[in-house]
Amino acid sequence: MCDLHDQHEHAHEAAMAAGPVLSRRRIMQMLGAAGVTTAVMAADADPAMAAASEAADAATDDGYEAPKGLAQDSPAKQAAMGWIDGNSGRITGLNAEIWDHAELSLREWNSSLAEAGFLEKAGFDVEFGTAGFPTAFTATFRHGSGGPVLGFSGEYDALPGLSQNKGVGHHDPREYVHDPFAPGYGPGHGCGHSALGTAAAAAAAAVAQAAKKHRLPVTVKFFGSTAEEALIGKTYAVSKGVYDGLDAFLDWHPSTANATGWGTTTAMTAVTFTFLGVAGHGGTPLGNKSALDAAVMMATMSEFLREENLAPSGRLHWVINNGGDIPNVTPEIAEISYYVREGSPARVQVLLDKVIAVSEAAAKASQTTVGHRITSACWNQLPSKSFAELLHENMTQIGPPAFTDEAHALAKELQESLGLPAVGMHDKVGALTPPNPVFMGGGSTDVADISWNVPTVSMGAALAPIGTKMHTWSTAACAAAAPGQAAVLAAAKYLAATAVDLITQPDRLKAIKAEFAERTKGLEWKTALPEGYEPPMYEPPAWFLKKTGQKWPPNNITWPPKRVVSHEKFSSLGPELTPQK
Repeated sequence: MCDLHDQHEHAHEAAMAAGPVLSRRRIMQMLGAAGVTTAVMAADADPAMAAASEAADAATDDGYEAPKGLAQDSPAKQAAMGWIDGNSGRITGLNAEIWDHAELSLREWNSSLAEAGFLEKAGFDVEFGTAGFPTAFTATFRHGSGGPVLGFSGEYDALPGLSQNKGVGHHDPREYVHDPFAPGYGPGHGCGHSALGTAAAAAAAAVAQAAKKHRLPVTVKFFGSTAEEALIGKTYAVSKGVYDGLDAFLDWHPSTANATGWGTTTAMTAVTFTFLGVAGHGGTPLGNKSALDAAVMMATMSEFLREENLAPSGRLHWVINNGGDIPNVTPEIAEISYYVREGSPARVQVLLDKVIAVSEAAAKASQTTVGHRITSACWNQLPSKSFAELLHENMTQIGPPAFTDEAHALAKELQESLGLPAVGMHDKVGALTPPNPVFMGGGSTDVADISWNVPTVSMGAALAPIGTKMHTWSTAACAAAAPGQAAVLAAAKYLAATAVDLITQPDRLKAIKAEFAERTKGLEWKTALPEGYEPPMYEPPAWFLKKTGQKWPPNNITWPPKRVVSHEKFSSLGPELTPQK
């Protein structure tokens, strides 16, 4: 998110930033009986949190060591690695092309075409319009019969306001908006999705070529996913059965470290509140009803939830995305959007209900009306310890990204610009360590909903300098420069090597699926999206529809959308005052 979604940070990244991981025993000593009680309550009352928890797993005890001998060399794996090496120019070129486009969520017209074209050249059949999204596509490669069905996921949306020139170590927007009243910056790949989609596509293509060369039965499915930064694309697609039939799903995300793990993420609901009032001249304000006043009151009141209503595992952040245009017109419509995060969908709902109550209080106090709409919602991620162990061993065998002196120099310049220690890029593969037994919150991802339907593994490869963060201009500076190009090739190899092991070692896949079955026993996933949900969309340009063979609108949305128009009346001031005599 991923977030317009939050940043998609995995638990292992937070642990590395925080320092040494506390042992389970030490955590329980610190928490006392409350820690045990919390774990028991989670298992009884919150099965989604319990299934993703490691509180009862022996691996959280002191002395965990990652197993060895899981990842095995094979001719097919060597073929996959060789294909990536032999096509490195095409791979890094695709990353640079998508980075140049820097297209926002749901409008990735050129980026999706570039990624789809790369896979078509690798022998994949491509179909656009997955789950009704114009810029989403599914690419499929089949060889033989009876083999596993493996899924990869590509994202390619940029973030607003994070424009930055490539390879420049100080803030230097590539696109500057010269507005005398509201200057700003254009979009940029501040979460590195140009690299994310590219590496995943390269991995899928490499596995396909290796399977073809060595006659291995497999179906490789690549899902070009739209709007990850809004956490919309995959959550809705999962609810429509797009990922049904997969045996395993491999995911990665740009990071500041090279690591994997089996921690979870926060569940999240994104909600937008619309206040409607009455416009009027700012110089004669009596009787006007300011929708902006309502949004500001809501923002202020929601801050008071933090002390008594927001647990350490929760997050609550907001932005006023429509607050009027000019001070001398009382804003008739105002919108404020929230991301509400917690450790499970059930805990998100409790916090969301409180936020909705705040909106109603703000509307009553401001004499406006309010409505809200859920724009996206996802679960917490279901981890896979056995999958992470296999991926980690492949990462250690392949080694860290091959960062050049140029990559380290850029990283150090960025770190100095941001007031951080100038230590460069993370040039090691992080140790595999159990997640902290006490979940302290963090980012969210729409991959989470996939993880409850198919065994899923996630990892991070260092694209940004140590100490920096995703969703920043500094990440955009690196994404298609020397650091990002090295990360793309390494991430592609990590994913491809692990996928080949699933094909050549059926027992590895069997163990991963057995863990998944055990974790999900007695628990049925149900989308967190509301009943009747229609995903937001933008009408594509005619040339894009023609090129991808689509028609507009898709049958899963109402078009045009219902207009939002205020019909409020001026506020009464009471009877006219009688003039004094």
